[in-house]
Amino acid sequence: MTYRLRHVCAVLCACLALSVAGCSNDTPPSNSAASASTKAQHAAVAEAYDLRDSASFAAAQQGLIAAPSGQVRNADGDVIWDFASFAFIHGAAPDTVNSSLWRQALLNNQVGLFKVSEGIWQLRGFDLANMTLIAGDTGWIVVDPLTSRETAAFALAFARQHLGEQAISAVVFTHSHVDHFGGVLGVLSAEEAQARQVPIIAPAGFMDEATSENLLMGLAMARRASYMYGQRLPRSSTGLVDNGLGKAVAFGQAGILPPTLIIDQPTQALSIDGVPFIFHSMPGAEAPAELTFSLPQHKAFAGAELVSQTLHNLYTLRGAKVRDAKQWSNYLQTLLTQADGAEVLFNQHHWPVWGAENIRSFLTGQRDVYRFLHDQTVRWMNAGLHADEIAERIRLPASLDQQLSVHGYYGTVKHNVKAIYQFYLGWFDAQPANLDPLPQADAALRYVALAGGAEAMLKAAQKAYDDGDYRWAAELGKHLLYADRDHQAARELQAKAFEQLGYQAEGTPWRNFYLSGAYELRHGLPEQAFSPAMMLDMLRHTDTEHFLDSMATRLDAQAAEGKSLRIVLDFTDSGARYLLWLENSVLHHRTLAAAEAVERDAQLSLSKDFFLQMVIGKAGAASLLTSDEVSIDGSVLKLGEFFSLLDKPDGRFAIVTRSE
Repeated sequence: MTYRLRHVCAVLCACLALSVAGCSNDTPPSNSAASASTKAQHAAVAEAYDLRDSASFAAAQQGLIAAPSGQVRNADGDVIWDFASFAFIHGAAPDTVNSSLWRQALLNNQVGLFKVSEGIWQLRGFDLANMTLIAGDTGWIVVDPLTSRETAAFALAFARQHLGEQAISAVVFTHSHVDHFGGVLGVLSAEEAQARQVPIIAPAGFMDEATSENLLMGLAMARRASYMYGQRLPRSSTGLVDNGLGKAVAFGQAGILPPTLIIDQPTQALSIDGVPFIFHSMPGAEAPAELTFSLPQHKAFAGAELVSQTLHNLYTLRGAKVRDAKQWSNYLQTLLTQADGAEVLFNQHHWPVWGAENIRSFLTGQRDVYRFLHDQTVRWMNAGLHADEIAERIRLPASLDQQLSVHGYYGTVKHNVKAIYQFYLGWFDAQPANLDPLPQADAALRYVALAGGAEAMLKAAQKAYDDGDYRWAAELGKHLLYADRDHQAARELQAKAFEQLGYQAEGTPWRNFYLSGAYELRHGLPEQAFSPAMMLDMLRHTDTEHFLDSMATRLDAQAAEGKSLRIVLDFTDSGARYLLWLENSVLHHRTLAAAEAVERDAQLSLSKDFFLQMVIGKAGAASLLTSDEVSIDGSVLKLGEFFSLLDKPDGRFAIVTRSE
């Protein structure tokens, strides 16, 4: 029985585990210097644009009250945020960073507590996003309390140090991405929120969208996010310099509080702690659930993340549903009307825009860049071009290209064009040969053979690298490494090609992906699997149905073929009961009524808190055996068999080579 219970616990923990990126690797990379081709490209960029852009630098510094210093640590003493880690970003752009990207990194390096206007402040550079404070009659209304509990608590304490002690009178979540709600328990505990009946305002669909994505695609998305956000890269001129929307992501404890007020109308007026708000629901563009709002008494408008000082993602490289470019542009047209009369536009990334004419010009550029990409992509789709062909062809008109606020520091023209193609036509380009192509690893073996063997292909890749043709060098290197992941010369050449491509990239996700690929080719996969413990505060407020949906995606269908098992999961503290059953190699679940009797092979009864401790790996087999919170009724063997059918991935799969 002990073995079976241990197996049940181990598999249950693994199959339900959420994943978030862990701490960076301390191993220093062996970086190459910028090549002559890369230096020439940087010089051309510097010549083409006014990267000094004194107006933007003045705006990014306007209203500074105080700048923080030191480090933010978690309860175990690990560094979550280091304000000195980007101190190297000053002066002229180094050879290893795109000149335009360096400008964005300098602008995002303006860190501190800022006064936006009378009664409105922002904390910028404490995390990827901004925390906004709005003075109410009895305290502060907090808008978007960052990613982690640790950075949010530090930011709030810093604000109180300079502005005086204020209670939190309300919280507004503008949308369903974790960098805009994950730190809420650092500014307001669940107990205090309930005791004082603090309003928690969010857009319709917020809770479902905020929690479900991480469960269903948590492992794959977290692994890819570690590349996109440069998780393992050192903060240096040859590593992580910026993330486009902000400096970096704070990977600490992420939590959530369920909303008490839902914005479910296109326009909805509310008075929050004596402050008139006009909320505008704008779902399905930047986020599935999102709102903006105006503050008429302040002559201010909050654009959430629909507008930023960059071109945003229509498809985010960490992996997510494709966004609607046309809808996004339409929302921005609406914002032009809604923000009319505002004297300041503040958003949840970057610095504000002051002045009615500047706001109109800024929103017009944002509106038109998404509509231009949409319309021109669709135009070429209807001419029969494929996504990669359109991405090579489309260039922004000069009137947009010279507006640095729509440059591709976060989203890029090329991958946004491909997203629009996918949004309308999907993955298939109508080429019959692409209906059922060989898997890439199988094709790679044949390409290498066709080239005359690995050494012949390596020689061609080296020539491409020497000629500054890094895209072709990387393409050849991909085939070499898919055919033989241990070919050391190919690994090093591929790493060097990735480095030059990263150094040249204006977009931070591209740079971070390239440099992360180079890093892992030299230093291997992460030593530790992703841990769900950082998400415990969020899991406590996540619907159990989301866990069960996630379990279903871990089922080993071949192993489950022909099996019929029925398990009851009973939460003794809440009274919630679920039937889980196998049918046609599919794991189903449904809610059971309190006294509903069903045919079953076994029943696992436990508290939800114990269940969560199992999910994050804090409760093991010994606890399962001895805890008063757990009981098993029925066949322990059947229960063990059921959970043995669920995969136990740890999220450390290979990306730049293929896993064996």
